[in-house]
Formats: sequence, structure tokens, C-alpha cells
Amino acid sequence: MVIKYLFFAALVLLGLSQPKEPPAIVRERIVVAADGSGDYKTVQAALDVVPVNNTKEITIYIKKGVYREKLHLDSMCNHVTLVGEDAGSTILIYADHPGMALANGDSVNTYNSYSCLIRGDDFSARHLTFRNDAGYRAGQAVALEVQGDRASFCDCRIIGNQDILFLNSPDSRQYYRDCYIEGTTDFIFGAATAWFENCHIYSKKNSHVTAASTPREHSYGFIFYHCVLVGDSAVTNASLGRPWRPFAAVDYIHCYIGGHIRPQGWSVWNNTDNHLSSRFGEYKNYGPGAAITSRVSWAHQLTDEEAQQITLKNIFNDWYPEMCYY
Repeated sequence: MVIKYLFFAALVLLGLSQPKEPPAIVRERIVVAADGSGDYKTVQAALDVVPVNNTKEITIYIKKGVYREKLHLDSMCNHVTLVGEDAGSTILIYADHPGMALANGDSVNTYNSYSCLIRGDDFSARHLTFRNDAGYRAGQAVALEVQGDRASFCDCRIIGNQDILFLNSPDSRQYYRDCYIEGTTDFIFGAATAWFENCHIYSKKNSHVTAASTPREHSYGFIFYHCVLVGDSAVTNASLGRPWRPFAAVDYIHCYIGGHIRPQGWSVWNNTDNHLSSRFGEYKNYGPGAAITSRVSWAHQLTDEEAQQITLKNIFNDWYPEMCYY
């Protein structure tokens, strides 16, 4: 062994062999600061050092600032938490939308317009703003797209216009608590199973809050629990949702429904029959838009027994989402 060591040492000294660089060490806590006072100046640089097949909890702390980046967390990079210094002033923002082209030449559409894409499992975020500032008439412009399983968001602001929060995977379970979500058309949409608790949902247009595409075999889609739905003063005819796919499932439970929601409550999807098999429910909501006397015939008022079955345990099975620790 001594002879072997001396042989390789000699090769190094002669320049015939180079010692391997030690593997990158990922800290359990990484700091991002635009002013250079942290470990990295950009959020993507921090995401890029998360190891493939990661099993260790990694926290990326982001100092106040506006980070204009198109962010992506790979599907093999799990157990990541993003923590902003303050939700209102730690802003992750981009502006892709239809009519633009990506760096590789592809046209921008709903599926690649994201400002931030989370594909890794066991992800969480706190005290952050996710925003797409493409503009009111830009079309589909996603602020946050989540594909990974077991994702939780606490005290986050998700802001844009059309299609801003894309819950884009039937195999994804997502939890949102104390979040502010603002948009125009179908601004909460997708196939995931998601629970929204104590969230503030703000409509900026006479359009649709949700567009669920829940698979037929999934008992639950989007659950809004003790949320507040309000809108711009000019908004008087918004709907609680419309079915993007035939078996779309959305429930509002103990929510404040503002007067911006139309008396019928819900809407159809263009000229399709998706609404006939949709699963839209309400239970003991209150506020000027909560009256059920004029609701569409194909929506459902949940019974006490049905509402009692809608729990985190029944929806998420073996996952109990991370609570908010402020």
C-alpha cells in the first residue's frame, strides 16, 4: 500500500495525474442574498446545489429582494425548504407568457410559462411571493407550478393574472395555509389534490377562480377550508370554478364568499358537458355570495356526514403536511 501511495504521489508531482476534487458539500442551511452577503446571489444557484436523490432536509433562506429568475427544482431533488425573510418583500418573479419564446426556441405556453417550477417531493415554502408579472392581457402566465408530491406552502403570496397557480400532477398532494392568491381567469387549476386553509383568494376579473382537472378515480380535488373569497370592486360575476376535465372536484367549506361571486355559483367549461359529471360542493359558507337559492342544479350542498369525511387524513392518507411555524 505504501509503494502504491508513493507511486500515485509521484505521478501527481510530475503532472501526469490530477487528484480528484472533493465532492461538493451541501450545507443544511443555504443563504441567498442579492447583495452578495449570502452564499449565493441567485435562488437558482442555491437550487442547483441540491444533490440528486437528496434525503437530507435542506433549507434555503432568501433575504429580502426581487429575484427575477425562471426557477426550477428538479424531480430528483427532494426535501427542500425555501424560507423568505418576509413574504411581501422577498419576491420570486418572472414574466413568460404566450407570444414569447424560450431560450431553446420553443413557444411559451401554459406548461412552460412558469416563474417557478417545483418537481421535487417533500418541498415546502414560507414567507415568499411567487409572481408572474406578464400583464393583465398576457394570457396563460403561471407564477407557481407544482408537480412534486407532499408540497406545503405557508404565508406565501401567489400573484398574477390568468392561470397563476398550476397544481400540475394527479399524483401530487399539496397544502396551502395562510396564503394570498390573486388572479383573473382559472387562476387555481390542475389535477392535484390540494387543501387550502385560511387562505385569501382575490379575483381581479369577472371570470373563474378554479379550473380543476381531477381524475375520476380521485375522491377529492381542491378543498377550500375557512378561506376568504373577495374581489375588485368592479368584479360582480365571478364563479367559484368551472370543470377543466369531466370529473373536476372542488369543495368550499366554512368559507366567506364575497358578493363578487355570481348567484349561480359555478360555471360550465365552454361548450362541453364536463359539468354533468363534475363534483362541486359547498358547506356552511357565509357572506353575500354564499346564498344557495340560485345555485346551478349540478352543484352539490354537502350534508353534515359528507363534510365530516373531508379531513386532512382522508384526503392525504399517509401524509400529514408540515404546519406553519412562524
